[in-house]
Amino acid sequence: MPIDPERALGAALPERTFSWTASDVLLYHLGVGAGADPVDPRELRYAYEDDLRVLPTFGIVAPTLGATEPPKVALPGIELDLASVLHGHQEITVPGPLPVAGKGIARGRIADLQDKGSAAVIVQETEVRDPAGALLWAARSSIFARGEGGFGGSRGTASRVAVPERAPDVELRTPTLPQQALWYRLCGDRNPLHADPAFAARAGFERPILHGLCTWGMVCKAVVDGLLDGDVGRVRGYRARFAGTVLPGETLRTRVWRTDDGFVLVTTVIDRADALVLADAVLTPV
Repeated sequence: MPIDPERALGAALPERTFSWTASDVLLYHLGVGAGADPVDPRELRYAYEDDLRVLPTFGIVAPTLGATEPPKVALPGIELDLASVLHGHQEITVPGPLPVAGKGIARGRIADLQDKGSAAVIVQETEVRDPAGALLWAARSSIFARGEGGFGGSRGTASRVAVPERAPDVELRTPTLPQQALWYRLCGDRNPLHADPAFAARAGFERPILHGLCTWGMVCKAVVDGLLDGDVGRVRGYRARFAGTVLPGETLRTRVWRTDDGFVLVTTVIDRADALVLADAVLTPV
């Protein structure tokens, strides 16, 4: 049985201790499109170690930066085929700017299992603290497993973000490059879905697609640069639901509304009649 709900729900995940350096941060930033203008001082804060700042989205990849094997969906009570799994949503909260280099201890759990009938949704929560116990960041994510529903669990509830019924305050355009996924996979996500045409076809795609977390990181950077003057320290939270795919080389359009709760975002692909990519997205500034 791929999912054993009695064993999985609430189960603690193996503790992970990891470290990172400025070089890891630089690689991640290049993977999400930093440095397009290599003489822009704001871009160099992402792409040059002098006065380096860290995008908060780096926290999601930091624990697995050294991974060189395809990821496995092997959790307590859960064993899934990688080709059946898609990222559902991702969020991160940070109490302050992330350090350029450091050491973290990640502790997580399976917070929820949702039975959608034809699919399952697996929700994980993680806290990362430094060796002294100070919180560095907290994350919550879900994966959508096609064909793995029917285990008798609750359907769960959907968390939707209302988009204001007015024109967006800002519209941002973010180009991706044909080789974007091949760069980003060096940040520790070697899922062949993003590099191997045959594997992508088995998963139901015409060609390898861009990592959802790459799109997620690129949009965060675009909003920080476009609305927060490139100051990554002003971000306290960021979340989004992955509603569609991006093919490397396509251009993203992100519409932004300023609200009392932060910046509400909707990201689409211009090249495919504004096909939806990120929904229920909010970036919370300080």
